Amino acid sequence: MKKKILIILLIVIVILIGVIGYFVFSDLGQEKKLNEELTEISDLTNAENINIDEINNRLNNIVTNGDYAIVEKAFKSYLKDNFDNSIEIANILNDEKLLNILTPENYKKDGKDFKETKEYINTTKEELEKCKENYKEFLTEDKMMSYIEDKGLDSYYIDLYKNDIIGDIEEQSNDKTVENSIDEVIEILNVYEEVINFLSKNSNSWEIQDDNIVFDSESLSNKYDELISKLPQ
Repeated sequence: MKKKILIILLIVIVILIGVIGYFVFSDLGQEKKLNEELTEISDLTNAENINIDEINNRLNNIVTNGDYAIVEKAFKSYLKDNFDNSIEIANILNDEKLLNILTPENYKKDGKDFKETKEYINTTKEELEKCKENYKEFLTEDKMMSYIEDKGLDSYYIDLYKNDIIGDIEEQSNDKTVENSIDEVIEILNVYEEVINFLSKNSNSWEIQDDNIVFDSESLSNKYDELISKLPQ
């Protein structure tokens, strides 16, 4: 599970850096300011220890003016919404409840009907599905252009936004690593659900002894082991 979390975070950060890296301006002055700003944001996202508050401060701050400020604000708004969705994914996957569903501690705390655990699994799957769909939408031209539409800009600035950002992001949309990783976590949750439903259904046939689950029949014990074996090693 922790490996999946790291994979998703890594891909999200790489995509964010890629977007910033391809937003290149040709003029001086305002464009230079924006280039320097985006370089610093890139450095922040590429740091060993990512400072989320500092990144958000940069994304909420506009350093240019005029039409360039409109382009900068549109670009940063897109990045912030994308980044926030990615952070939401990370928060879900880092939730201690998720990592401790199939533990003796949870069995003792929420067993034997596992009402809280069942609700948590369903809610988490729904949240992950929603975040995945949002992630996919962020890599579409329609979504990206929605941040700069109806801003009263002439074609130069719209083309600048479209060609220098979208041209790169649409290539990234072919990479399904994040989506596949989320799907794998959802599959793990499906196995968790099978195990919890099994324990709930056979609530009178097991107990926790010395932090180990013990069944009153070999057949139930074998079934439990069979379900657990579906989890990735």
